[in-house]
Amino acid sequence: MQARPHGRPLAGLGRRLVARLIDIAAVLVLNVLVNGWLAYQWWLEVEPIFRATMADPFATPQPASARSSYLILTMLVVATALWFAYEVPALANSGQTLGKRLLQVKVVKLENTEPLGFGRAFRRWARLGMWTPLWSCYGLGFLAQLVDAGSVLFDQQLRQALHDKSAATVVVAVPPGRPRQPVEAAPENADDSTGGKR
Repeated sequence: MQARPHGRPLAGLGRRLVARLIDIAAVLVLNVLVNGWLAYQWWLEVEPIFRATMADPFATPQPASARSSYLILTMLVVATALWFAYEVPALANSGQTLGKRLLQVKVVKLENTEPLGFGRAFRRWARLGMWTPLWSCYGLGFLAQLVDAGSVLFDQQLRQALHDKSAATVVVAVPPGRPRQPVEAAPENADDSTGGKR
C-alpha cells in the first residue's frame, strides 16, 4: 500500500519531472537576463578560436584564455545564486515553486505540515544546487545532480530523492484550488428586508 504522508497522496514522478522542467525554464530565463552580458563577453573571448577551428579543423586548437575560464565560472556562480533566490524562499514559505504550483505538488516536512522554513528549504536545495559551479569540472557537477534527481526512482516507499532525504521532506499531490469555507446557515426566524414575507 502506498504511503500517504499527512493523508495526501505522493506526487507522481511525471508531475514532479514536469514541475522541475518548468522551474528550470524559469531559472534559465532569469539567467538570460542576468548572465547575458557575461555570456557575450565570453563569446568575444572564444569566437576567434572557434573561427580558426572551423577554418582548419585539423590544426592544433588554441588554448582558451584564462579570462574565458573566469567568465564561465562567474556565470555558473551567478546561475547558482539565481536558482537559490528562485527556489529557497518559495519552498520555505509555501512549499511550492512556480512549477510545483502549476502541477499541483508540494514539498512538506515528514513530521508535520508546517512550512519548511528557510533552514530546511536551504538544506533541500543545497544538496542539489550547490553542485552547479562544478559543471566547469568536466561536467562533474551536472553528473552529481543527475544522480541525485534520479535517486527518486529507487525509493518506492516515499519517492524521496537524495535532496529530500537530506532535508526530511516528501513531495505530495495537493488538490486544485482552495478548500471552500463552510457557509453558516441563516437562522430560520431571522428577519429579512421584506419583513419575513416572501
